[in-house]
Amino acid sequence: MIILYILALLVCFVLLARIVDLFFISSLDKISKDLRLSSDAAGATLMAVGSSAPELFVALFAVLKPGDHQVIGIGSIVGSAIFNLLVIVGAAAWVKKAKLTWQPVVRDLFFYSLAVGLLVWFIWDGSFTMNEAIVFLAIYILYVVAVVYWRKILPYSDVAIIPEIKETHGENNKWTQPVDAVLRFIFPKEERYYLIFIFSILIIAALSFVLVEVAVNIAHDLNIPEAIIALTVLAVGTSIPDLFSSLIVAKEGRGDMAVSNAIGSNIFDILVGLGLPFLIVMSLSGGVIHAGGDLLSSTLILSGSVLLLVILLLVMKWRISKLTGIVLLLVYVLYIVNEILKLYGMGLVF
Repeated sequence: MIILYILALLVCFVLLARIVDLFFISSLDKISKDLRLSSDAAGATLMAVGSSAPELFVALFAVLKPGDHQVIGIGSIVGSAIFNLLVIVGAAAWVKKAKLTWQPVVRDLFFYSLAVGLLVWFIWDGSFTMNEAIVFLAIYILYVVAVVYWRKILPYSDVAIIPEIKETHGENNKWTQPVDAVLRFIFPKEERYYLIFIFSILIIAALSFVLVEVAVNIAHDLNIPEAIIALTVLAVGTSIPDLFSSLIVAKEGRGDMAVSNAIGSNIFDILVGLGLPFLIVMSLSGGVIHAGGDLLSSTLILSGSVLLLVILLLVMKWRISKLTGIVLLLVYVLYIVNEILKLYGMGLVF
């Protein structure tokens, strides 16, 4: 049975990656043009939704599922944030040196540090309240406003648009051509992008529901804490599309875009990916959302990773290089080793 569960996870991960890559992001790009959003505003809102939709729906279904499975939703968000920060930024730095456009990076690192700081504060007592969920969403609204007006405070040149990278990746991936062909047959025609958007949402939601159910069953069958499965397997699986996209732009010498994609995605994941599901559930049923234990230790590791990245960028004068990549990737390997050892009561930290 475990083999079937693992196969189900892999199928869900592949389908999520291709649907987000080929349909969801491109439909959001066209919708943002209809709404006449600037590239910054589109990136901070619609594109953030596109790249983080799987994490958002996993968190939503995890907290809605009866039986106190919210650690899966929180764990997938925290684990994804750690993966994005250490692996995506690290891999981008490893692939090619780059000089970052420091103005937007400073903005994103400030809001990301604020989001992580609030996450540590809120999770410290082992639970989330409705007021804390509202604070998360309010901070994200403030972030979107900051993105829109940041150029007037610290002017900088624009960068290419992320959807173009996503589409390039989708066209060149030979391994998934059979899956892509089936999906293109099922999905509406390209010009009906509003319908594609709705269709994508429904399928991403359905696949996320399956991921939560499968993760719970795997955890129970293997007698592994649900938080561990969420922090590692689910987190990596839902972040793979962002990794591929970031590697492509990094190879083209646009490392600043890879870093912005990873950090911006994390800001959305924490503030909206947790804030919105929590607000919905507590509005419907009241009470609080319980968390702590493995999630607290991983959240503290996440905050340490943010501090490490800030120090590296300051020391390297806003440049990323192979050395930066080695340090970040090594820290992630140590994190995974620590999570595995914790299963046997031998964690290196926490």
